[in-house]
Amino acid sequence: MKAVALKRYLPSSNPEALLDVELPDPKPLGRDLLVRVHAVSVNPVDVKVRSPKDKTEDTPRVIGWDAAGVVEATGPDCTLFKKGDAVFYAGSITRPGSNSELQLVDERIVGPKPRSLDFAQSAAIPLTALTAYEGLFDRLSIDVGGKHAGRTLLVINGAGGVGSIAIQLGKLAGLKVIATASRPESQEWCRKMGADQVINHHQSIPQQLKALGIAEVDYLFNTVNTSAYWDTMVEVIKPFGGIVSIVETDEPVKLGALMRKSVRFAWELMFTRAIFQTEDMQEQHRILKQVSEWLDAGKLKTTVTETLTPISAANMRAAHGKLESAKMVGKLVLEGWR
Repeated sequence: MKAVALKRYLPSSNPEALLDVELPDPKPLGRDLLVRVHAVSVNPVDVKVRSPKDKTEDTPRVIGWDAAGVVEATGPDCTLFKKGDAVFYAGSITRPGSNSELQLVDERIVGPKPRSLDFAQSAAIPLTALTAYEGLFDRLSIDVGGKHAGRTLLVINGAGGVGSIAIQLGKLAGLKVIATASRPESQEWCRKMGADQVINHHQSIPQQLKALGIAEVDYLFNTVNTSAYWDTMVEVIKPFGGIVSIVETDEPVKLGALMRKSVRFAWELMFTRAIFQTEDMQEQHRILKQVSEWLDAGKLKTTVTETLTPISAANMRAAHGKLESAKMVGKLVLEGWR
C-alpha cells in the first residue's frame, strides 16, 4: 500500500521530513477494521509528533489522526461495521496513523460517515468533534440537552479546528458563546460557526468581556495555550465554574488560584480511551455516530476550509507548514491517492 511516512524528525520544509513509501497491507484481527482511506485531515498533534527531535525510526512511521474511508475487511470479533461501510474516525496515537491507503482501527472508536458529506468534508471532523464533545459534555458536565441553556462559554482560539466545533456544540446546548480570534477572517469564521460575540485574544480579554456586559463566564474552553492564559482564565471564570484545556504546559501554573472560586479544572485528551483501552472505549463510537447524525440534520457543519489533492508527501509537508504558520482557519484536508 502507498503511505506518507517519516524516518527522521525534521522541519516540514525539509524534503525528507515526510516521504512517499510503499508498505505491506495490514491484516485485521479482533475488533479491528481495515479501512481504505479516501481522505485525511491534518491536526496540531501531527505537527507536534513530526517536529524536529534527535531520533530516527528503523522502519517508516505513519502518522495522522483523522480519516474518512470505506471498510475493506473486518476482524473476527467486529459487530458494529461490515465490509463496504463508509466510516470516519480519529484513531489511536499508539498505532500507525491514517496517512496510508489502508489503516487498521478499532471499531469501538469509529463512527458512520455522515451521508450528507463527502469524504473530504467528513475527514475534517472526528478528532476535533471528539475533543470538543468530551471537553464540554464529559469534562465540564454541560448538559447537551439544554438544561444549562443561557450560561456563558468562552472559547479561546475559536477559529481553530477544535474551537470551530466547540462553538457549534456550545450553541447546540443553548449556551451563549464568546470566541476569541485576532484577524478579520478568523473573527468572521467564528461568527459563521455561531459565536454570539467575538473578542481579540491579543487584547485584554477581561476588559473586552466587561465591555460586553459579561464580568465572568460559566465555562471556559482553552484550545491554544494553558500557561499563557492561566491568569486570565482565573480572573474571568465564575465561582463554581469550569475550565477545560487541551494543551499541556511545561510551566507550573498556580492551581490554587482556582480554590477561592471553587472552580473545576480538567484536561481533555481524546486519545485517552484508546491509549488505556478504557471500559467505556466504545463511547467514542456513540459520540461519532451522534455527531454524524447532527451533521446530516444540519445542526452541525463541516469545518474544512482547504483541500489538497492527492495525499502525498509533498502535499503533506505543505499542509504541516500551513499549520505551523498559526494562521489556519478551520481544517485542512488531503484527499485521494495518485
